[in-house]
Amino acid sequence: MTKDDPKTIRVATWNVHSGIGRDGAYDLDRIITLIQRHDPDIVALQEIDSRGRPGHLPLDRLKAVLGPHAAAAKTIIAEDGDYGHVLISRWPIENVVIHDLSVGRREPRCLIEATIASPQGDVTVGAVHLGFHVTEIRQQLSRITSIAADVRGAFLMIGDFNDWHRQVRRRMRKLGLAWTNVNTFPAYRPFLPLDGIFSKPAGSLTRYWTDADAYAGSDHLPVFGELRF
Repeated sequence: MTKDDPKTIRVATWNVHSGIGRDGAYDLDRIITLIQRHDPDIVALQEIDSRGRPGHLPLDRLKAVLGPHAAAAKTIIAEDGDYGHVLISRWPIENVVIHDLSVGRREPRCLIEATIASPQGDVTVGAVHLGFHVTEIRQQLSRITSIAADVRGAFLMIGDFNDWHRQVRRRMRKLGLAWTNVNTFPAYRPFLPLDGIFSKPAGSLTRYWTDADAYAGSDHLPVFGELRF
């Protein structure tokens, strides 16, 4: 699917469940094929996992076909690989900062903050994979909103927000961000809007959608959006 307007920026976010689909098989190629169908300029992917796969480097493979520019947050590093999330762009990524959003003894979490030098101008992007518990997310949101409030100009926040309680949307609304409203989990019969794209100025998000075919590749559906700043 090619863009109708060359001045738009197409964005995607998808929790790829370590590349393991509904059939229990690891298959990164079907993830890549579905993303390429929508031709995004900026992609945030969560649950990128190389553990237990010696010699397999999923990030390198993803960059080769979706990139070539990337910033990664490795939240778990083990002897047999690592796990985390990544921001990939067809345009240069600059000023990368990895913010630690970890809370107590829960799974480590990070925010990737970066500037993407798009043809339409610089865009500040935050890519996240938030925790699941309400109290955990409340603390993470306090850190995220303080970062977002300081951004001047075009801004995106994308990722898996685990927003089953919708408190993420409530907080982002106070910052004047527009957001997608797509149910993404569970992929085969989604009723929870866990994943999304937030942007400001609010009028920058012109349309958004998902792809039901993605149910075979992960337990989440992706979210795609088009923005014009």
